[in-house]
Amino acid sequence: MTESVQPAPEPEALDGRRRRGQDNRARIVAAMMEIVHSGQVAPSAEQVAARADVGLRTVFRHFQDMDSLYREIAKIVGAEVRAIIARPVVGADWRERVLDMAGRRTHAFEKISPYKRAADVFRHRPKFLGSDYLRLVAELREALRRELPAEIAGDADRFEALDMVMSYETWSRLRREQDLPVDRAQAVVEAAIRRLIA
Repeated sequence: MTESVQPAPEPEALDGRRRRGQDNRARIVAAMMEIVHSGQVAPSAEQVAARADVGLRTVFRHFQDMDSLYREIAKIVGAEVRAIIARPVVGADWRERVLDMAGRRTHAFEKISPYKRAADVFRHRPKFLGSDYLRLVAELREALRRELPAEIAGDADRFEALDMVMSYETWSRLRREQDLPVDRAQAVVEAAIRRLIA
């Protein structure tokens, strides 16, 4: 008895399948980002599948679990933030450059706020986004240290105060708990920095 041999798929069919797979993956990620951006910090796989207009099995074909989908979003958001922050700072002196850096950070923090809140919900889960965020914090601290003159960077209390004022946590508190609009929150951050670098 001879086994029937299935013909190999045509290259065009493979390319079409690969494209559909890539499209589905992109739609799943976009759906998750839209849901989280709208304020829902822990959407279910069913909600993501419905928003992406794919089956639930398709979600889990591309992502092992919801944590891996969150990690994919973290990479995208992290890359966007790093692109905003990585541009060379501008200013006639170090004080102006620090203020320029602060403005970019607040812009980036405003952009990542929904995703950071979602990450905080899952912080207790060891596989989640904590390490990515800690790497970003370390990068931001080092960038700030590079812009400061030695006497400021070497003053531990002043450096830590500046780093805190320019942190996501400060921005989040101003925007959420203190309910300040973006322009007022930005003004408060700049006023605090000016006092610290005077």
